[in-house]
Amino acid sequence: MRKGFLATLGMTILFLPYQFAMKNQRLLIIAILLVSLAPQSQARSHKYTRIGNAADVSTKPIAGTALMGGGDDLDDAFKWLCDKAQGGDFLILRARGSDDYNPYVNKLCKLNSVATLVVPNRRTAQDPAIAEIIHRAEAVFIAGGDQSRYIKFWRGTPVQDALNAHIAAGKPIGGTSAGLAVLGEFTFAAMIDTTTSPQALKNPYDKHVTLTKDFLRVPHLEQLITDSHFVKRDRQGRTLVFLARMTQDGWSKAPRGLAIDEKSAVLLEPDGRSSVIGTGVAAYFYQVTQPPEACRRKQPLTIHNISVYRAPTGAHFDLATWQGQGGAAYSLSVEGGVVQSTQPGGALY
Repeated sequence: MRKGFLATLGMTILFLPYQFAMKNQRLLIIAILLVSLAPQSQARSHKYTRIGNAADVSTKPIAGTALMGGGDDLDDAFKWLCDKAQGGDFLILRARGSDDYNPYVNKLCKLNSVATLVVPNRRTAQDPAIAEIIHRAEAVFIAGGDQSRYIKFWRGTPVQDALNAHIAAGKPIGGTSAGLAVLGEFTFAAMIDTTTSPQALKNPYDKHVTLTKDFLRVPHLEQLITDSHFVKRDRQGRTLVFLARMTQDGWSKAPRGLAIDEKSAVLLEPDGRSSVIGTGVAAYFYQVTQPPEACRRKQPLTIHNISVYRAPTGAHFDLATWQGQGGAAYSLSVEGGVVQSTQPGGALY
């Protein structure tokens, strides 16, 4: 039956002429039941598809975080995450979408099972059985899509609790695009669609610049916000705005950022050391060194001396010491909404 059919049928009956409805009270009662029950049945829906062994196994997974910048999936990043699962059960988590990751991951890795769990609303996220599926997984990967759904549907529910328990237990986790967006302590929530660099630089408090915090607690991603599709979509400016807002709003005196280009990934070990892989441009590590001079509504941003470390493929960065190897350090400032760089030629990336 098509989505929303019951509710549509019920509303159609309800809006029949008054005289007809009064003469057919049984039909009217049915209509009211259809309207009231249909949303509940839809709200409880979830999808769980699994390949491999039907029974779970218990292995000893190794902690680690695979941070992927979106675009084409990186085989090596998924293999790294699979290796951390130690042959256990691999779970793809999403709020919308299909199970197309199942055959992809299953072909790459030797695992007990690969499954996709779609949790499409808050009612479903409140179900303890859904959280139990997450608890049983050795590795969790949060797919791309729309991070506002992850925040709206999962925050304050057993799904959020299960994800944080998974991380606290030393199990590996990963995410790409929207899935990457929710891994840091601070999150661009995209509650009112996305935002662009010009839009955010012109007005740091534009309605599209929706920020939140404390969704997940991933080691070494404290006081940090992530961004994806970075160079490809020219998101340098908006990331600088996010960092300025962290300071201006009193969330952190020295917030950090990790922005990853498409087809790039940062593989983060439990001790804070990370490696950059992929064919994308690079990953970028940010540190605010002083508060913004102008970060107000309807005024262009002004902030100075944000430190940046550009880490291309093959580079390493230690998030515990905030030191890099194999990349290049430079600074960015924003003056009246215009980004300025200390790199040769003023290159932003």
